[in-house]
Formats: sequence, C-alpha cells, structure tokens
Amino acid sequence: MNIELILFGAFALLTLLSAGMVIFARSPINSAMALVSTFFFLAGLYVLLWAHTVAVLQVLVYAGAIMVLFLFVIMLLNLSESPSRGKPTLARLVGGVATVGLLAVLAIALSKLPSGPPPSMGVEAQATFGTMATLGQVIFTQWLLPFEAVSLLLLVAIVGAVVVAKSRI
Repeated sequence: MNIELILFGAFALLTLLSAGMVIFARSPINSAMALVSTFFFLAGLYVLLWAHTVAVLQVLVYAGAIMVLFLFVIMLLNLSESPSRGKPTLARLVGGVATVGLLAVLAIALSKLPSGPPPSMGVEAQATFGTMATLGQVIFTQWLLPFEAVSLLLLVAIVGAVVVAKSRI
C-alpha cells in the first residue's frame, strides 16, 4: 500500500477526531487546544497535497496567531464550564437541523464528484503552484475584498470581547 495513502488516512482521521473534540469539549480552553491540533493535522494534509506554503501558513497564521487571539478572548471573557445538558433548547434544535442540512449538502456534493483520477497539472502550473509570489498575487488581486473582510471581522470580534469583558468588571 502507498505510504501517502496511509498518511492521508491517518491525518484525515485525526483531523476529524480533533474537530469532534472542538465541538464536544466542555471547557473552552480544551476546545481551543483541540482546534490547534486540528490545524496541525490540516497542515499535514496540505503537505501531502504538495502545498507546502499553505501548510506553513496554516501553522503560522492559524495555529499561531489566530489561536493566541482566541485564547486571549476566552481568558478575557473568563468563560466557565458549559451549562448542564438539560432539556433541548431552541438553539440546540436549530443547530441539529443545520447539522443535518450540512451533511445532506455534503452528501449531494460528494455524489456529484467525477470518478477516476484527477487531471494532471500542466508544466507551467507546476512551476508556480504554491509559491509565495503566486499566493500573494491571488490574495491581493482576486481575493482582496474577502481577505480584508475577514481581518475586519476579527478586529470587530476583539473589540466586542473587550467591551463585554469591561461591562462585567
């Protein structure tokens, strides 16, 4: 059996398990640490896809900077253990329906995927695939607005967390 296929299966399984731990962890800190492990396993999948630049950015940006931001907000809000699991609330019911809907959309999308091996990449694309220059070109031309929108959203989240924390004091 091919070693890349074994590694892909291992990384995929570990990614799913750690993502499940993000959802089901009772402590927000444990959930954040499980998210860090999810980011590292995703970086391993990117390495298997020969996207080394994306893998390094995944570790530096998400597992590093963004997780420090998340932990700062969690500690600033001083979140305690999650409430006891009693009767289902409206939020849980809506979340369950959304989960079933997401799984249905995923199943439909996976059923429409073409079978067989994917087409190979051309020589020109292979020479520039995954380089920092190509990544910068795409981010700052084609995806500039979503890139800036995400940075603005993170800034608003930080300011909101500080405002909520100050009102508690």
